[in-house]
Amino acid sequence: MRALLALLLVAASLTACSADEPFKILAGSEVADLEPLLKESGVEVEFTYTGTLDGAEQVARGDAGDYDAIWFSSNRYLSLIDGARERLSTQTKIMNSPVVLGLKPAKAAELGWDGKQVSWTDIATAASSGRFTFGMTNPASSNSGFSALVGVAAALSNAGDALDAQTIASVTPKLKEFFSAQRLTSGSSGWLADAYTARPDVDGLVNYESVLLGMRDKLTLVYPSDGVVSADYPLTLLASSARQEQYDELASWLRTPETQRKIMAATHRRPIVPGVHLAEEFGTASLEELPFPNRRSAADELIGAYLNQVRVPARAVFVLDTSGSMEGDRIDSLRTALVTLTGADTSAYGTFSRFRNREFVTLLPFSDRTKPQHDYQLPESDPEDMLGQIRSYAEGLSASGGTAIYDALRAAYEQPVDTERYSSIVLMTDGENTDGSEYLDFQLYYQALPAEKKAVRTFVVLFGDSDVDEMNEIAKLTGGAVFDARNGSLAEAFKEIRGYQ
Repeated sequence: MRALLALLLVAASLTACSADEPFKILAGSEVADLEPLLKESGVEVEFTYTGTLDGAEQVARGDAGDYDAIWFSSNRYLSLIDGARERLSTQTKIMNSPVVLGLKPAKAAELGWDGKQVSWTDIATAASSGRFTFGMTNPASSNSGFSALVGVAAALSNAGDALDAQTIASVTPKLKEFFSAQRLTSGSSGWLADAYTARPDVDGLVNYESVLLGMRDKLTLVYPSDGVVSADYPLTLLASSARQEQYDELASWLRTPETQRKIMAATHRRPIVPGVHLAEEFGTASLEELPFPNRRSAADELIGAYLNQVRVPARAVFVLDTSGSMEGDRIDSLRTALVTLTGADTSAYGTFSRFRNREFVTLLPFSDRTKPQHDYQLPESDPEDMLGQIRSYAEGLSASGGTAIYDALRAAYEQPVDTERYSSIVLMTDGENTDGSEYLDFQLYYQALPAEKKAVRTFVVLFGDSDVDEMNEIAKLTGGAVFDARNGSLAEAFKEIRGYQ
């Protein structure tokens, strides 16, 4: 009896501790705008953000045990992974947002698309003839880009059923024509919207309706008459979690009519609960859902075709710190990170992060001076030999000397700009600038650059003892972003950046 009482007391204690702890959610960055609203829920919530595909693989591997739930814009890709369903428990759809095209009003009027029914075929015809340009997130990193790719492929193929390998192969030439008009790419929907405002030469965006409606400059939304792919944002309890009570409380609160109206007003997402009246901003267009791949192999093949055959190819310059402070584990981490991008990581996320067919890659190491650069042009097919050359070079990197960050970054901006490619720079350094020019020198240099070179963004990786303030200034100056690898894996940071290249 005493033993039983002791066990009951321990169980009660554990339950009390569990109730006091935050409800931990692994989420896509798309739902970050809901954090302020969730403070009213009565449930303390703690978010960790990740990319949709990376998060899906983490859950499927069973590596999400630190979390109670996941909240991505969609569970469609996750459900295709073998063994993933067993990791999931209760799923509750919270809101809805279709992926559509938003255009500057003048461009929509010029095309005759304001107030007229338009199909994906109409949009593709105009795109292939250069009548408009657009931005879209990377389908390997962001669900909005993946949903757009699926929707366009399904509509242009006229398959009627879920995409398969044969359908994907046959529709690839049409997809290449459509995406020839793409001028902006990104690893997240929010960053894409910000980047778009700085590019007056880009006419519109393919993105979530919610993002397009929330843009500072009003866009005309085009709802393709042949269908869309929508996000339904399922809050999903993990099977490994014992927090069913907290989950039920949070999910029920999110689906109350009052909360649904608040979500609609704050985030421009459609309510999913019947009876909540749609705001006028959503218009009256009917939304037909297009078929989604029913096999992971088809989804992966579609993403692979986009990266290696369809999209505008990339021009990527990696400015790499090989100063003396990198000696030891740090230079080993750099070698590993670069080797990872040559295909060493065979997970889906790793495969989609590798250097792509048709990509032009420059590796530009530096210490107290800028060292000779190494250029690699990956072929349209069978890139293994070129990937092997990059791997061999990366494995031979060594560390010595001081740190001339701004001389090396200036050398990167002196590379020729290919307007037929997405051009970007990755700056990785583990310390402060000790040699050569200073940040203010680089700032003056950058401000005097012609527009086509200013359009090249620098993505900065914080590592080791990086000067955080100056690295943030570089990203802000060039319109790039900062990725923090100080307390994590340099390889993971490099893979995340690939969504922006």
